[in-house]
Amino acid sequence: MTTWFITGISRGLGRALAEAALAEGDTVIGTVRKGPVSLDHQTGTLCVLTVDVAETGAAEACVSEAYERVGQIDVIVNNAGYGLLGALESATDEEVERLFAVDVIAPFRIIRAALPHLRRQKSGHIVNITSIAGRAPSTGSAMYSAAKSALEGMSAALSLEVAPLGIKVTAVAPGAFRTDFLSPHSIRKSGEADGAYAETIGRSDAAFNAAAGRQVGDPERAAKAIIAMVRAANPPLHLLLGSDALQRARTKLDQIVDEIDVWEATTRSTDYEDRP
Repeated sequence: MTTWFITGISRGLGRALAEAALAEGDTVIGTVRKGPVSLDHQTGTLCVLTVDVAETGAAEACVSEAYERVGQIDVIVNNAGYGLLGALESATDEEVERLFAVDVIAPFRIIRAALPHLRRQKSGHIVNITSIAGRAPSTGSAMYSAAKSALEGMSAALSLEVAPLGIKVTAVAPGAFRTDFLSPHSIRKSGEADGAYAETIGRSDAAFNAAAGRQVGDPERAAKAIIAMVRAANPPLHLLLGSDALQRARTKLDQIVDEIDVWEATTRSTDYEDRP
């Protein structure tokens, strides 16, 4: 059986993943910011830690408590997070600092605290839940995309550090899933944008509102996909979830390749002429 440490299991993908793991008889140590929370399960073992992982020292404390309870953790899932939508110009320092504290700094602290344990185990899998917004940003998600891009980059570089130690890393980038991610008690929106942004931020805000509750992605299927990925002999460094994420990623890759080709001569022109 597998032992999981999952942040943010009170709702959304984190809850679906915790329930799916428990259904397979696994052990789940899950965090919630506010309790109590109960998951409907007849198998597996669940332990819930109530903690705001963005608070100073909280990430380290909950990782330490998790290891005290179970001794070994096989999979660490940094799932807790939220979105900030709206024009970059409208975002406040406080909004952005809180966003990065939850979506980037908390996962960093959890990973840092867990690595000594994982090194001693000579095994483990770190799964960071990012977003397709971190690979192919859409209008109206500048700072959220920045946070998820940071988590993507951290995951890719971390994998190079820990691969020789027997530790695996995967950045999971979901598209739009039918969770409460876009609901008022989950998503955050910056103040109203200037009228100059009517054709960009105005349209994207309307699209986000219309999409709530109609997303193509099924969180229960996403949870099963993550479990299957973790159990695979050679799990990927990058995993997309959802047909919309796949389409956005491929479109973005095509755009990148086209742009590189157009500007290749300029790129090459910056080398020293007498290079080896």
